[in-house]
Amino acid sequence: MKNATETACNRPTRDQSGRYDAMNISMGVMTVLLVVIRLGFKKFFSHQRELGADDWVILATIIIGIPCTIINWVGLTANGLGKDVWTLPVDKLTRFVMYFYVMEVLYLAEMSIIKLSLSLFYLYFFPGKTIRRLLMGTAIFNVLFVFTFVTTGIFQCSPVSRYWTQYVDRNASGYCININSFALIHGAFNIAIDVWMIVLSLSQIQRLELHWKKRVGVTFMFLLGTFVTVVSILRLQSLVNFANSTNPTWDNWIVGWWSTIEVNVGMICTCLPTVRLILVRMAPRIFSTNMSLHQSEWTKEGTGDRYGRSSNVMGHRQVELASIETKVVEEGDMAETEWSFYGARRWSSTSRGSI
Repeated sequence: MKNATETACNRPTRDQSGRYDAMNISMGVMTVLLVVIRLGFKKFFSHQRELGADDWVILATIIIGIPCTIINWVGLTANGLGKDVWTLPVDKLTRFVMYFYVMEVLYLAEMSIIKLSLSLFYLYFFPGKTIRRLLMGTAIFNVLFVFTFVTTGIFQCSPVSRYWTQYVDRNASGYCININSFALIHGAFNIAIDVWMIVLSLSQIQRLELHWKKRVGVTFMFLLGTFVTVVSILRLQSLVNFANSTNPTWDNWIVGWWSTIEVNVGMICTCLPTVRLILVRMAPRIFSTNMSLHQSEWTKEGTGDRYGRSSNVMGHRQVELASIETKVVEEGDMAETEWSFYGARRWSSTSRGSI
């Protein structure tokens, strides 16, 4: 009836599928390319020639992300996403909701795994005991977060098929939790974790003795995460009535739009420090950053390598930070220690003292 009315009134047919596909494919290709560059550089061109735990976690994310890009294209837009529901046959609507359900569960997993990767990266970056405990707690919380929400997402309806049959048969047996509330709660937690991790990283900037220009540069690197938070907020606004829509293929295209951008931007942001490191290798005078740390600042909470082993180093320390690899050179003692935040390799050559 609605389709006949729209046709009789000569109203234009709405279709955002082409725009959605262009965004989905372009961002998917860019994300895969950056992750491959990140992992390839770490494995074959970095000093330690190995992948860290955060790299393996982001690899798991891209393994999920590639099917998501494909499902967005051949599952969602091919079955009506971005179009009015009354222009579609019933079988397409059913397939659309089934694919939307799969994408919802995969989204829940991807976002939590991205945050886990970021917390592991920060864990390698900051050696202080207190910050490491906070970051370890954040990583554990992310693991519990992904388990809880993914499990709830899978079984939000009983039977599971109720999720897609309810759109074509309002009398279908079974029940669902309040899907709208579930999505909003997850979105709110998502944003809260983002803000928490940004605050944790920025709280450590004051420990670095830097020229104000370099301090701004390092701060900017950590503030890149706020862009993901902004996207998360925009996505949260689109969730207000997504599960209660009578025109799901049209109303939910904006939910899919912001969800796809959020996931891809999150993975891209985790790769930017490595991109900067590559640029440092290519043009060190332009992109490198030199900074010195007060020994007293780090020793308040203890210093350590990637696994938290303590270090006793006397004398002046000059730290050269090339995005994520730090080399500490101790003058006068012929002692050198390399901290590789993406690898466990630690070497020293000493004539006296201990490291």
